[in-house]
Amino acid sequence: MKLFSNPLMLRLAFAVFSSAFVCVAAFVLVRQLRRTFTQTDSLPDHHPEREPLPLHTYNAVIQQLKQQKHELASTQQAERRRAKTSENLSAAVLSRLSSGVMFFTPNDLVRQANAACKSILGFASPAGMSADELFRDATLVATRDGQPQSLAAEIQAGLRDKLPRESLTAHYLTPAGESRILEITLTPVSGSSGEILGAACLINDKTEIELIQRQQQLRGEMSAEMALALRSSLASICAYAQQLAAGRDTERTKQLVADIISEATQAEHTVGGFLASAKAASSAAGA
Repeated sequence: MKLFSNPLMLRLAFAVFSSAFVCVAAFVLVRQLRRTFTQTDSLPDHHPEREPLPLHTYNAVIQQLKQQKHELASTQQAERRRAKTSENLSAAVLSRLSSGVMFFTPNDLVRQANAACKSILGFASPAGMSADELFRDATLVATRDGQPQSLAAEIQAGLRDKLPRESLTAHYLTPAGESRILEITLTPVSGSSGEILGAACLINDKTEIELIQRQQQLRGEMSAEMALALRSSLASICAYAQQLAAGRDTERTKQLVADIISEATQAEHTVGGFLASAKAASSAAGA
């Protein structure tokens, strides 16, 4: 009884009791916290970023991408077929033209030429050649200052200035040595966005037309000379006839008759020569 009445013992007992209570409370608290953490870990994770993508959704996306790829490939193939068809059509149309057509790139190189162009210029394949190589010594027929001007230089100036050159007439010599007269028109070609893609060159062979014009000019000159000669002969014949009608001298009459016959013969020769020249020219043009 004295122990329980001793203040020191009471304090010691109280301390032991308090310590035991703290230990029990701490033990209970730790168990409670452990149970809480265990339940938290066992809950499913509903975070949207961690949810796996469903398999059917993944397959649907893959199928859609494949379909889009197939549609794109089909569209590209259709565009290639359309471009090829257009190119073949253009080539077919150009091959049927009697005029020569070729296309110059901006750097003065021939990209394409039709069959008529190859025949007129005398080259088997002008593609890849420059204007200097094609029109080596070709000169323009008519120039502003009257001096010979290079056809190649004029075409290069048109490509550089991006301006058309119309009805350029030039003397041209083929690689085989055939002389020809060409009429050339140069027209710039623009793309859909306005950029200059090059220039189209239209070539016509005017050699036969120039020959016919010269023959016609020559026949005209011959006709004028023949008309003048006939007029002179007729005037002489008329004068001789008047003298013959007025004269009574036999010797004089004979001389006038001889002069009339001579003038008529000369007029006949003039007309015969003109008809023979016209016939020869007509035969050459028909050949």
